[in-house]
Amino acid sequence: MDKYLWFARLAPSRSHAQDLCESRRLRIDGRVVDRASALVRAGAVLSWPRGDDVIVVRVEGLPERRGPYAEAREFYTDLSPARASISADAMLGSQDALLPEAFALA
Repeated sequence: MDKYLWFARLAPSRSHAQDLCESRRLRIDGRVVDRASALVRAGAVLSWPRGDDVIVVRVEGLPERRGPYAEAREFYTDLSPARASISADAMLGSQDALLPEAFALA
């Protein structure tokens, strides 16, 4: 799990990903994750709180390495409720702005 979060660039470092997994705030398909070594599969829905928001992503695939943001973005679909209300036109100009918000783990 921690490697997926880091490879998909949903966490800024692997240690941040491990901390998130062990904080018991991360969920896979609604099930609480309590260890960084939890298995994740394509199609799984991950969710965790970030401030007043909740980040929700669906796993589309499992990356083999930590690549550039554009490549990593193909391995998940953002389903976050706050982002669902943003129009498609607004999303086109701010695609790269989505990732840094996911870095805050608290």
